[in-house]
Amino acid sequence: MVFKNREEAALLLARRLSRYKNQSPLILAIPRGAIHMAEIIADILGGELDVVLVHKLGAPGQPELAIGAVDEAGNLSLSVYGLDIDDAYLEAEKQAQLEVLRKRRARYTPSRGAIDPRDRIVIVVDDGIATGSTMTAALRAIRRGKPKKLVAAVAVASPSAAQAMAREADATVCLSVPADFYAVGQFFKDFSQVSDEEVIAILQKKESAISAVS
Repeated sequence: MVFKNREEAALLLARRLSRYKNQSPLILAIPRGAIHMAEIIADILGGELDVVLVHKLGAPGQPELAIGAVDEAGNLSLSVYGLDIDDAYLEAEKQAQLEVLRKRRARYTPSRGAIDPRDRIVIVVDDGIATGSTMTAALRAIRRGKPKKLVAAVAVASPSAAQAMAREADATVCLSVPADFYAVGQFFKDFSQVSDEEVIAILQKKESAISAVS
């Protein structure tokens, strides 16, 4: 299955997530790629929008290979590629990516921290997952906040990533689990990069709309 763009994938996911409409779900995007998708889903379901900040840990000499991920609180989730990595390297990589997350949170929501997921239906959204390490870290981070129900929603996932996601979430929605999976971008005709500025603009727009209503 190849999607025209992230917007098409979001509309399809929203249809599959319709049972949560008007239950005040908290829709969390894994930025940056999923922010437009999460915005669409939040609008359709009548939910609140935020980001869940996690960052992958790159392998020594191969920064694009995820050996795990870290969340805002510094909790690590290691993939099979990270089990034999030197502790000193892991700590250094963790601290480097934590600094990225601190700066990102300060830019994205300068006036507040992350929205509390306690006792809420929380839907974590991503455009696609290859290894599953980032989604795993995101789900574990939210689970620590004691949500009422934790849902993972993605357009496409590798078979191993889909299994990893299912182990962490209470429910999952995945539109496609192709056997031949090389990269998320191969399943989107338009897989344009998303900037920090776009994320900030969307979050500010949502907060302004809430302020206007209240």
